[in-house]
Amino acid sequence: MKKEEIHFGDWHRLFIGNNPGEFLLEVAIRTIVIYLFLLLLMRFMGKRMNAQLNVVELSVMIMLGGIVSVAMQLPDRGLLHSIMTLGCMLVLYRGINWLAFKNQTVERLVQGDLEQVVADGELDLKAMANARLSREQLFAQLRKAKIQHLGQVKRVYMEANGEFSIYQQQPPKPGLSVLPDKDTALHFAEPADMQQQACERCGHTEPTGQHPGNCSRCDSGTWTKAVQLKQPRKEAQPQPEPALS
Repeated sequence: MKKEEIHFGDWHRLFIGNNPGEFLLEVAIRTIVIYLFLLLLMRFMGKRMNAQLNVVELSVMIMLGGIVSVAMQLPDRGLLHSIMTLGCMLVLYRGINWLAFKNQTVERLVQGDLEQVVADGELDLKAMANARLSREQLFAQLRKAKIQHLGQVKRVYMEANGEFSIYQQQPPKPGLSVLPDKDTALHFAEPADMQQQACERCGHTEPTGQHPGNCSRCDSGTWTKAVQLKQPRKEAQPQPEPALS
């Protein structure tokens, strides 16, 4: 469209465009047809499309948006072209899932693999780098799961779809706090373990009595107090009274 054809106050062009007014009815019909076909397509793609998406599913969703927008809005494009394209997307999506089911290498290639980012209360920095996961992103997920320090964590897996699986340590051991650094008041109130100190980078713990130097796991030289949650006291159980003879 040439700039000479653009005039402020041209309300017909602004709201309807250069198409005749009757095209609004056609847009409504196109939208209804494509929407109903898209619902049917999503039904055949399976329940995973309604859950959190992995890379393959997200790619399909982006392409579906581009396909249906053309069918609904461009008057020179017929509906059958977009319906055929949507059908191709269905075959492609189901075909990739079938190959991933048959071949584990294909599954890891197109959907990714899990990463173990915490083991026995210590961060696996290499796995976090592979997953492009920052320390604060991980700590946010732990705080959401009501975790206060790494000593409470046995394993944390970052799944292929980006979700986190957290398994707690029983009983918890001293560990690095995951509370925000900005909340100094809450950090000050945390119960410190006087016998252990934690590496601020990876959470590795060493006895307080000896000067640890650099961390043996990540070579960091910054240490902080290890946190140990207070265990709730067990109430004494009442002793049964002796039976009278």
